Amino acid sequence: MGSFDFSKTPYPLLVLVFLCLLQLTYGTRNLFSLYQPPPMSLTYHNGDLLPPMSLTYHNGDLLESELKISILWYGKFSPAQKSIIVDFLRSLNAFNKIVSRKTPTVTKWWQIIQTYLTKAGKKETRLVLSNQFTDENCSIGKTLKKSQISELAHSKKGELILVLTAQDVAVEGFCMGNCGYHRSDQGKRSVFIWVGNSATQCPGQCAWPFHQPIYGPQSDPLGAPNGDVGVDGMVVNIASLLAGVVTNPYWDGYYQGPAEAPLEAASACAGLYGKGAYPGYAGELLVDSITGASFNAHGTNGRKYLLPGLFDPNKSACSTIV
Repeated sequence: MGSFDFSKTPYPLLVLVFLCLLQLTYGTRNLFSLYQPPPMSLTYHNGDLLPPMSLTYHNGDLLESELKISILWYGKFSPAQKSIIVDFLRSLNAFNKIVSRKTPTVTKWWQIIQTYLTKAGKKETRLVLSNQFTDENCSIGKTLKKSQISELAHSKKGELILVLTAQDVAVEGFCMGNCGYHRSDQGKRSVFIWVGNSATQCPGQCAWPFHQPIYGPQSDPLGAPNGDVGVDGMVVNIASLLAGVVTNPYWDGYYQGPAEAPLEAASACAGLYGKGAYPGYAGELLVDSITGASFNAHGTNGRKYLLPGLFDPNKSACSTIV
């Protein structure tokens, strides 16, 4: 059987392959894949990357005011892994007086999402971590269907349930088409996010740029800011899906394109992390002088994170925090 050798493929064709994969990825509702290059139609203007169209508000409900988040840890997560994610969530609404105003922080990144709320005449969203549940023994097994993820989410009380599966838990569609998704039940006014740890299953798909991609140019991976490729990749996915679920919880909020496969605040700018990003290159980032890890935002407790670019409604462009 023949094989396709990417090392001998011209770069323009590789870009085309990237774009084909991008279209396949967006073919399913609620889909988010970490490694998605920006479309070739994007252009730069004054340092910002402009998309071919703006995100439109479809007059639906947004997740405004205080939003209580509950985490379900499904499978084994170490205390260190949990703290990376918990510190990220607590950084979203943290106002750190120690850093200067010019320092890029998780809170400043989240302020772009707050712009969506104010433009729609809504109250800004304040995220509050309310509960954490642990199912370390994987009560319904380590091979889950999407319907079972929904069952897990609906088994817990909370305004927003964050279902996180460990690296040895296989979820339907994981790695083959998505790294996580958000879903909702407008009748019950419930929303949830699922994200999996890809460390041993598909880091080249769901933990890029901390791991070499499975396709395309094979540049050296970046150092993970918290020293955990799988969990640092999960943070990128969680951040992107939080941006999407707050601004488009019931599929009639802010999005671009068809409602069945919407581009949202983060997915419209997939693959962008710093200035000058292009397919296979995350952009110009900050580097930790001690660990050599790459990041673009400071968080609480001295944390550093890599956060995705967002569509900024004030600029009508994709913007990165650095």
